Amino acid sequence: MQTDHFDMPFEIKYLADTGLFEGYASVFHVTDGVGDRISPGAFKASVEGQKKAGRLPPLLWQHDSQQPIGAWREMFEDEHGLYVRGALFVEDIPKAKEAYRLMRENVVTGLSIGYRAKKSHRDAQSGDRVLTEIDLLEISMVTFPANDYARIARVKSILSEGLVPSEREFEAFLRDAGLSRKHAKGILAHGYKSLEDLPRDADCRDDDLSALNMLTDKIRSLI
Repeated sequence: MQTDHFDMPFEIKYLADTGLFEGYASVFHVTDGVGDRISPGAFKASVEGQKKAGRLPPLLWQHDSQQPIGAWREMFEDEHGLYVRGALFVEDIPKAKEAYRLMRENVVTGLSIGYRAKKSHRDAQSGDRVLTEIDLLEISMVTFPANDYARIARVKSILSEGLVPSEREFEAFLRDAGLSRKHAKGILAHGYKSLEDLPRDADCRDDDLSALNMLTDKIRSLI
């Protein structure tokens, strides 16, 4: 069977100086540059089978099987996509140290999965190939991912370094913190001060109120 690649920017949720990182290697319902789209459940059988065998797919550099640069520590599907937690072996492998620095500097921003399609169908309206079951072979850090939907959420390190994140990055950060789209847009329109000034009316849900209070403290701790 043919080995395919699905490329997209990596949604980083956490990146430590030790080389540990976590985020999403793939997001569901997104079409990549070659017209493939992954459906929820597509990874489940493959990942569970590999876990039972006591292993996870290798973490490679640019799909080069001769250049493993770390290991995946955890991997599972949730409603958003394929969550991964991995470690770059920055103390032992020079290429891993290089990859880590490039990731921190937002130069290398993508992950690409190597897989074989086991079950798929063609979407009659869009023409996309919808992947419903795949055999996950490896996950690589890549320089040029093909899909622009997912984002690298490095807002914490950006703010702590005294820099200003882009509007897109900061909106993603606010949504990840639990705010509704309405309040995330409101904060972008009115600035950080609106975290405390937003009206607490009937349109503001209890979970938004809680998220606003937590986010205010979080941002203060970062800037």
